[in-house]
Amino acid sequence: MVWIMFDGLHGIDWASMEHAYGSAEEVPALLWALRSPDTEERHTALDRFYGAVHHQGSVYPATAASVPFLFELAADGATPERAAVVALLVSIGREALEVGFEDDGTEIEYYPPMGCAQAVAFLRERGGQFAELAFDPDLDVRLAAIPGLGLFLDDACRAAAVLRERLAAEEGIAARLRIVEAAATLALRLPAATQPVTGWLAGLAADQAQGPAIRLAALVQRARCVPEIGEDAVPAAVGLLRQSARTLPVRPVAPAPSRPAAPTDTVAPQTVAAFEELDRHTRVHAPTTALLRTFHEVLGARVPERTALLAEQLSSPDPGSRLDAVRMSGELIRTWRGDHTRLLLLLADQLTTADQEVAAETAAVLESCHPIAAPAREALAAHIDAQRAAHGPHVWAAPEALLCRSHQEAVKALARLGDVRALPSLLAALDDDVDAWRAIQVAGHLPQAADQLVPRLCDHLRRIDLSQQWNEMSANAILAALTALGDPAAVPVVVATLGAAVRHEQHSVTRSALKALGAFGPAATGARDTIRSLTTAIDAHVRPAAVAALWAVDGDLAEVLPLLLHLLDDRITFRISDAADLLGEIGPPASIALPRLRNLLTHAYEWVRVHCAAALWEVGGEAEAPAVLNAQLQAMAENSATANHVVACLDRMGPLAAPALPLLREQLAQPRRGGRFQSIDHDEEVQRVCRTLIARLDPPAPRAPAPRTA
Repeated sequence: MVWIMFDGLHGIDWASMEHAYGSAEEVPALLWALRSPDTEERHTALDRFYGAVHHQGSVYPATAASVPFLFELAADGATPERAAVVALLVSIGREALEVGFEDDGTEIEYYPPMGCAQAVAFLRERGGQFAELAFDPDLDVRLAAIPGLGLFLDDACRAAAVLRERLAAEEGIAARLRIVEAAATLALRLPAATQPVTGWLAGLAADQAQGPAIRLAALVQRARCVPEIGEDAVPAAVGLLRQSARTLPVRPVAPAPSRPAAPTDTVAPQTVAAFEELDRHTRVHAPTTALLRTFHEVLGARVPERTALLAEQLSSPDPGSRLDAVRMSGELIRTWRGDHTRLLLLLADQLTTADQEVAAETAAVLESCHPIAAPAREALAAHIDAQRAAHGPHVWAAPEALLCRSHQEAVKALARLGDVRALPSLLAALDDDVDAWRAIQVAGHLPQAADQLVPRLCDHLRRIDLSQQWNEMSANAILAALTALGDPAAVPVVVATLGAAVRHEQHSVTRSALKALGAFGPAATGARDTIRSLTTAIDAHVRPAAVAALWAVDGDLAEVLPLLLHLLDDRITFRISDAADLLGEIGPPASIALPRLRNLLTHAYEWVRVHCAAALWEVGGEAEAPAVLNAQLQAMAENSATANHVVACLDRMGPLAAPALPLLREQLAQPRRGGRFQSIDHDEEVQRVCRTLIARLDPPAPRAPAPRTA
């Protein structure tokens, strides 16, 4: 059967399709390689399929067109490592379902090509074969096929019966957890299955004869299927999680798979680290992790209950379970608003673990949550001091990879909190030039140590060869740190860097250098001519940065205003916004720009309107208040990401911002983090300003005095 199907493989115009990295003409060779007797050839083909044809879960036309061929490979008992093919097939089908499918009853043409709907229809027509694969003698094939019962078998009664039978027959925890999950997927997909499956799951959750992990799985998966979660669900889950922790084996965290080292002379270290981080976050270390992630997703905004669940996860004797829980804790804090003090303290406790990977991940999470991570400050400092005492002052560069990462992440987290106790390790990193780029990332958070940091940063900046494109990220990072530190002693090196960036057409570095010079203000007057020459630069980002720097170092309104008015007429939206920001900084002396700013309040792009409205207020004052308020509130209602800019402008408007009170209250009532990029720092700022504005614009009524008693 495989041969018949593969006879038609080359009848498809694969070259006309694309995957993540271009033409899909390689797909036939990849499919052939998946049935190769050579193990390395198969693994290489599978990696390429996931990396390009099914890149990060995407389903391209070429991915969908591969489904019939993958299915034949999966159904053929002679296919080597069929489980990997079945897992790939199920992954494609699951993602295709996410895209959406409507069965309109029309006849489906499979060749060529197939889209997501056709791929799902193909798999559903063959859903019964997933039931057969669920009985395969090979455990790995059964594990890969079980999710297909919930996703593709349309006979609800048969699917439920097979799942019950497999649960009774399977002994391994991984298979049993997948069976329970597939049952919930079936109930969510087919209304006919909802009542019988949820009843079965409720019975499993209460069945003392079942192991605690399966009872926990049944409780969680039933919660997926019902509209409301009872108040007893989380306490019950915590109890079952505690029981399952006593029954599951405790193992050390498995080391990450080794990968070929990236060339250090052509790839920025930040890029290498980003891929390493991606690898870490795609690894799962405990059998119940996927289940608990599901429960957290179901609980959503119920932060206290999720914190109680994470508290139990973080107390597990299994380091892999704790490592996964640390990552889930970071996801909760970064995604949902609420009082996270307890969870931050629980995370801080993980720094004392003997497992360096858990400690490193904890520190990394605390760094990512630094705007609210102050409760963990002392624990971070103690962790760093203990490592320096045990391993010496150069522990930042320790040869043991886990110890090195644990220390570096903790130092970065403490530095993000502005704590000078991070300084010794940062200085050692800069002096020894070992992973110095990591120290540079956080150096700007310690302005009180500028006298020690700036000379070292300047030395690193001098040594960067801007003729090599891959050095761009490093130069930008140093310039950002120098900008934050604001020490004019860096001016000569920044000016030299600006010249090199211009010569080598490194536009991003040019812009960063201009921003740094602008931060130094009149101290950078010596660079005025170079800055002036860049106000007519072709690059879209360089020109507005040069105009801003020219104003900062020279303050010549007669020279800068014509340049800004020209930028307001630009078709590139961020140039308009940059010009508006600078006009707002100039204020009333820029009144010649008022007519154009008023006209730009009708611009199609809300971000342009936000920046121009803020500038209109700063330049025109109270007379412009109605138009400014209307533009800002409309933009915020249209795009919540504008909230930081909008509330900052409202804050400056004072009592005239009173009509914004309903929108401000609505913003505070949102359970999810908002603001620009939905990041913690932007969201915390939005909340702070909203609360301040509400208190100022609508103060609570004074309490009536208590009656005096006789």
